[in-house]
Amino acid sequence: MRGDRLMSIVLLLQSYGRMSAKALAEQLEVSERTIHRDMEALSGAGIPVYAERGKNGGWRLMEDYQTKLTGLKEQEIRSLFVSPSAQLLEDLGLSRPSRAARTKLMASLPPAYREQAKEVWRRIHIDTSTWRNQTVKIAAFAVLQEAIWKENKLRITYERADGKTNTRIVCPLGLAAKGHVWYFIASHGENIRNYRASRIHSAQSLDETFTRPDDFNLAQYWEASTKSFIDNLPAYEVRALAAPSIFPRLMFTGRFVKIARKEAAGEDGWIPVTFSFNAEKEALEYLLGFADQIKVLEPREMRKALLKAAEAAVDFYRREYD
Repeated sequence: MRGDRLMSIVLLLQSYGRMSAKALAEQLEVSERTIHRDMEALSGAGIPVYAERGKNGGWRLMEDYQTKLTGLKEQEIRSLFVSPSAQLLEDLGLSRPSRAARTKLMASLPPAYREQAKEVWRRIHIDTSTWRNQTVKIAAFAVLQEAIWKENKLRITYERADGKTNTRIVCPLGLAAKGHVWYFIASHGENIRNYRASRIHSAQSLDETFTRPDDFNLAQYWEASTKSFIDNLPAYEVRALAAPSIFPRLMFTGRFVKIARKEAAGEDGWIPVTFSFNAEKEALEYLLGFADQIKVLEPREMRKALLKAAEAAVDFYRREYD
């Protein structure tokens, strides 16, 4: 077990150049004290590891040191051959290169492992699309990708959630996919922002380059950004009774809705539920969609809003057919 961890430390340092004891401990799921003991063991075995002090310090390998430790375990081989999202690879223009890379990797495996790798393709498939998937065209996707690799500044025209557009010059830092939706991450001045890629109407690559921050980690930033977004979502709660026949469908609406609490069904079979929405308007639209299959208990203003909206719909269609 320890030998595997020591091998992993060397490969991590070889891949990332420098890592703190804390980062290594988190990656390998051990304590920092264990990492320090491992470093002593590696040094005693002749592996040239050393610690850099200071704010941005960490553990490193001596320059130009390379290890030939490439033995793969069965589970590691399986992880490499899990089918990636075909849609996301297609968006990035990497479908064919991905297939070619996996074919080459397959050919490099010992015969004993080759059949196991093929079994992964036969038994596991990942599909990030929705049931009623609609392909969203991203007009500037190729320009965004090129600017990220070349570190060119971009002039983008972006449509905000309220429908208004603005133009600004940004420094592209990366792309992140949430489900099947792409987000463009870029800095503007001192701030880093997420832009929904499909709302970027145009992007023009400028001759001016920028210096990418050495300490920017896209995965860590995206995780923190996502958590902050969720934590800061407004909450509008509705207490209601739901018909048992619709309960399995309550979460499949494509809206920001969460079932905060669910209680045992009453004698009539109806299920007490507390919903949490982002806003009153979203709650109204969601609840209207279930008609008489959800009975709102609180707040009372939502009951009044539902009645008013239903009466408006009846009046509208009555005028149409009278």
